[in-house]
Amino acid sequence: MQTRLFTGARRAWLAALGAIIAVGLLAPIDAQAATPAGCAALKEKYPDWKGKTLVNAINPHTPGYESIDPKDPSKYVGFDIDLGEAIGDCLGFKLTYKPVTFAALLTTLASGQADIVISDIYATKERAKAADFITYSKVFDGVLVAKGNPKGINGINLSLCGAAAAENTGYVEVPLIQDLAPKCKEAGKPEPTIQLYDNNANCIQAILAGRADTYINDVNTVDQAVKAYPDKLEKAIAVTIPYSVGIAVPKDKPKFRDAVLAALIEVQKEGIHQELLKKWQLDPANFKAPDILTAD
Repeated sequence: MQTRLFTGARRAWLAALGAIIAVGLLAPIDAQAATPAGCAALKEKYPDWKGKTLVNAINPHTPGYESIDPKDPSKYVGFDIDLGEAIGDCLGFKLTYKPVTFAALLTTLASGQADIVISDIYATKERAKAADFITYSKVFDGVLVAKGNPKGINGINLSLCGAAAAENTGYVEVPLIQDLAPKCKEAGKPEPTIQLYDNNANCIQAILAGRADTYINDVNTVDQAVKAYPDKLEKAIAVTIPYSVGIAVPKDKPKFRDAVLAALIEVQKEGIHQELLKKWQLDPANFKAPDILTAD
């Protein structure tokens, strides 16, 4: 259910996101200037990836995290891009990128078309059946609504009964909204409906066009949408989601998983992770020490 109509509002959205991306491009890059001292030992401990070029599967439609470089459409920019390259630098590998839909991220990894996924993907036990995760960020979702919040939506709760939610295919918010159906019915209210799209821009456009009442996603994405359309959109509330953002790696490569974890620890110790949050204007409260999530 994608719209390809580039309305004036959509052009304004793209222009605003370009400005946000430009801030990241023009920000100091001191965080990437030096390789952490502990990385030399990691290259010796994990030599299998030194000098290699690996493929990172991404869904490049989340400005601030991963998106197409407005100055060079053959390149990608964002927090996850920089973080992945810092990890690669620590272990001695380079990254190339394979853009796919969000729903195809883990299948692309599992099929061997990609070696890693660093693309603002929430790590869940269900997803851990397809990949191992190294978690690195807390999750806070924002509830995006039309200006004035005409439906009075105030969270992932009964206020969504009868509302139309625009969501990305494969996102964890989809089952959370679907789980409200029996509760709404029990309360004598209509069930919420869900419209599925392939990227954030189309979900936001659905609210602007009046087709949807809300879009629930990462709070930074919601905040950027409000900045782009301050007269048309607002954030009703921020909600805590019981997940973490993670880096996905193949389940049959535990040594690679451990190497990425060790490199991420070094990157965080050096302060690079925090500097990248600042560079891309992301909430520092998202920061968390890394951990491993598997299906076991």
